[in-house]
Amino acid sequence: MAALDSARVLVSGVSGPVGAALLPSLKGRGFQVTRLVRGVVSGEDQLSWDPAKPLAPELVSGFRAVIHLAGESVVGRWTSSKKTKIRDSRVLGTRNLAQSLAQAKDRPRVLISASAVGYYGDRGGELLREESPSGAGFLPEVCREWEAANQPASQAGIRAVQIRIGVVLSPTGGALHKMLPPFRMGVGGNIGSGRQWMSWIHVQDLVGAVHHILKTDLLQGPVNMVAPRPVTNAEFTKTLGAVLSRPTIFPVPALAAKLAFGQMAEEILLGSQRVEPAKLIASGYPFQYTDLRKALEAVLKS
Repeated sequence: MAALDSARVLVSGVSGPVGAALLPSLKGRGFQVTRLVRGVVSGEDQLSWDPAKPLAPELVSGFRAVIHLAGESVVGRWTSSKKTKIRDSRVLGTRNLAQSLAQAKDRPRVLISASAVGYYGDRGGELLREESPSGAGFLPEVCREWEAANQPASQAGIRAVQIRIGVVLSPTGGALHKMLPPFRMGVGGNIGSGRQWMSWIHVQDLVGAVHHILKTDLLQGPVNMVAPRPVTNAEFTKTLGAVLSRPTIFPVPALAAKLAFGQMAEEILLGSQRVEPAKLIASGYPFQYTDLRKALEAVLKS
């Protein structure tokens, strides 16, 4: 494909840790970045949108690539209203954006849309690749609908990529950011049995993989955004404690996690996904961080 350098790129969901790391990297490589933001815009590099409503096709015309990361946080107790927000922010927002892009006069070459390894559900020690079937539960249902919402774009000839993101190691937010306070106080520990698998990725590898996808035409459909070496929760806990030089002797029993967070605990904290980045490896993406300890040390020095 022709070089995308200096091309116009449209990005949503820029307030999270992934967007915060991605934006400067795009600008540093010469991309002209426009952000999709909710509410009133505060600059010429922003477009206002409501994920629940369609965008005028002319507003999204002329972008060479679109990177769609927006979605309601899954953290917290999943009440019926919270579930509706989680589902609608992803499914409606993606469908409305994809439909507008499909109707644009000058369509993008590629749409990279967020998804999650939650697509696979709780699968124990099964090794999961992009072709593995989806699992059972609320998150797998949402992820299936989320990914399917890209169809208007792909049917219009846009290369659509759904990035199934694992646990992102970032100094500015996400799961690790929430884990750090108790671990730094020496009261961290395994969650439940600790045998559940965690598929993680350093935020700089996630950003690097997005750039890799932008320039690699053969990558389309689902792409697992995880490091090549997933770990169990027990290994993650032990490694984080070692990096922080703190004990990890205060486990969180499964029952306590379920009492505190309900279904979210069952599917996210206690669920097991042993995911392999098969497509990234096959396409030659050079991971910077494949060792968890080195990845955590790099994040905590940031």
